[in-house]
Amino acid sequence: MTETDATRVKQGRQRLSAEERRRAVLDAACEVFSRASYGGATTAEIAREAGISEPILYRHFGSKRDLYLACLDEAWRRLREASEQAVAADPHGCLGRVADAYMASRARVRLVDLWIQALSVAPKEPLIGKALKQQIREVHGFFTELIRRGQELGDVVADRDPVAEAWIFIASGILVTVDQRLGGLLGPDLGRVRTERRRWILGEEPDQHSEG
Repeated sequence: MTETDATRVKQGRQRLSAEERRRAVLDAACEVFSRASYGGATTAEIAREAGISEPILYRHFGSKRDLYLACLDEAWRRLREASEQAVAADPHGCLGRVADAYMASRARVRLVDLWIQALSVAPKEPLIGKALKQQIREVHGFFTELIRRGQELGDVVADRDPVAEAWIFIASGILVTVDQRLGGLLGPDLGRVRTERRRWILGEEPDQHSEG
């Protein structure tokens, strides 16, 4: 890099507000955690990804743990926003639309990926374990209400338990993530699981031609 180029980069960085710089650090952390893990990632790597020094990183986040917790919040914010947009576009068949939006997302890191990472460190990091429990319950509450709204619209079978079904929906997301991480654990069974869940939630009759 020439001296002129370095000056331009420095000037560009100086134009960032504190909030913009914090956002850049958070985006970089999400990228690094998605490639590695909580244990494998370092603040030095995150700082390099953000194009800053570690001392500047620590001005915005006091530790790697603080960054990880912020990434958890950011991943949930993105999922909630995408879910609300999918439902607003068409409130019918809301769970399927939310699942499709989540899987089609090109977000740098997905929420369930962070959950799986957090499980391995929670015993040694009580604050991460506490935050994970709180967030999963918040996510569960969101989907419980979504299912209730589906019942009010007549999409979801009225006698299905929204609380139980929301937990099963979350568990399905974990299963899909495990399937992806293992390069296709379920194979064609994944489609069968989704079909059966849809039939149960919506009360659809089985397609005799698709059974095998």
